[in-house]
Amino acid sequence: RNVVLMGLLHLGAVYALSLVPRAQILTLLWAYFCFLMTALGVTAGAHRLWSHRSYKAKLPLRIFLAAANSMAFQNDIYEWSRDHRVHHKYSETDADPHNARRGFFFSHIGWLFVRKHRDVIEKGRKLDFTDLLDDPVVRFQRKYYKSSVVLMCFVIPTFVPWYLWGESLWNAYFLASILRYTISLNVTWLVNSAAHMYGNRPYDKHINPRQNTLVTLGAIGEGFHNYHHTFPFDYSASELGLKFNPTTWFIDFMFWLGLVTDRKQAPKEMIQARKERTGDGSA
Repeated sequence: RNVVLMGLLHLGAVYALSLVPRAQILTLLWAYFCFLMTALGVTAGAHRLWSHRSYKAKLPLRIFLAAANSMAFQNDIYEWSRDHRVHHKYSETDADPHNARRGFFFSHIGWLFVRKHRDVIEKGRKLDFTDLLDDPVVRFQRKYYKSSVVLMCFVIPTFVPWYLWGESLWNAYFLASILRYTISLNVTWLVNSAAHMYGNRPYDKHINPRQNTLVTLGAIGEGFHNYHHTFPFDYSASELGLKFNPTTWFIDFMFWLGLVTDRKQAPKEMIQARKERTGDGSA
């Protein structure tokens, strides 16, 4: 099923590229806005908040991130966070859902085309995920996930350009829904594939995850992957400073608004000591 659906989705995205010259500029801007919202639902939401508990978010922000996560359509928050915790616990082993040692294609999209390795299921059962279902926002999204995906991933992105500025439903659907969704999927998958195979390892040369600039640009700050696997509790998923990390900027802005508390960070001394002890000397 996934092979057929993903094949059709990517064919639709290729067709959507031919519609770009005929679309209104507002529609293209809207599609990009939806892409950013989609990305935040994964990066700031399912990843840094719910998977790693690297900061705390108040109810209005959690509701927004859950809605954005439904726009991402990458499994509900509970399933996404469950698989990601297993990925960190058993990275690059058969218990890793998208084990990069099985090759680029497998870690990028192929893992969705086959049944999970038995180690993923058996070892995943040993981890505790009760904190996820203790959150009523996670429970609500999980209960109404299919409906929320239809609304957030397809209906709203298509309806807004048609209703507000008269874009054709055809253009709005293929650009703001299909093309935007396909790009967002592949950008997320590049963190699993490219960022585990290409780049330097300034924090820990003994693990596969790498610092990958192109992935960072596409995934709004998630490409500092050697850092993230070395310090997974850090809310920034990178060293703070002038580095390109829009997800961190978003979380910091929410902190300024009073919607975020308890941002966890790795101390500079700890980072430097780790670089000197296990880094590859590239930074």
